[in-house]
Amino acid sequence: MPPEQRREQLIDAALNVILEQGYGGVSIEAIARKAGVTRPVVYDHFPNLATLLHALIEREERYALAQLEQVVPEDPGQRDPAELLSTGVRRFLEAVASRPATWRIILLPLDGTPAIVREHVETNRARTLERIERLARWAIGRPGMPGQIDVELIARAIRSLGEEAGRMVLTDPQGYSPERYERFARAVMSLVWRT
Repeated sequence: MPPEQRREQLIDAALNVILEQGYGGVSIEAIARKAGVTRPVVYDHFPNLATLLHALIEREERYALAQLEQVVPEDPGQRDPAELLSTGVRRFLEAVASRPATWRIILLPLDGTPAIVREHVETNRARTLERIERLARWAIGRPGMPGQIDVELIARAIRSLGEEAGRMVLTDPQGYSPERYERFARAVMSLVWRT
């Protein structure tokens, strides 16, 4: 197996061990066993467990941030705010459903989650909140939106509701589909947005 492909396999194995056994069950031995290789193969690619876990965190963070950038655009242009929010909800939840292992680490943290993982998650939650605030400020400035809405609170509410929706999609995908949340967002926006 080419080295880069082997690294990805080992990172995938580490992620699976974490999801199955929690962080307390993660070891070079457990990762090697999950990947179907020997310990020296793991050490050929990662000098220690900390380096492997750091590579895992960075990879999953890249995936999550790339997905979020598609959902919360930096420049919404002339798009309709109600449409942007409702389709954004669906697209975010589809992203969660497409990479459940990544989003489980973020939205459903396990007992014993290392500080470095919590720090990465909180840093990126803050960045996401900033993007949502910019988007909310843009939307409130558009015709038809009530201007007296508190931008910071609406951004926090959107982030909190999005995170909760993501948890529901992960834990009960049949009952809480992205489409159901999109319909809900459209209904809420119709109460707020004066067309």
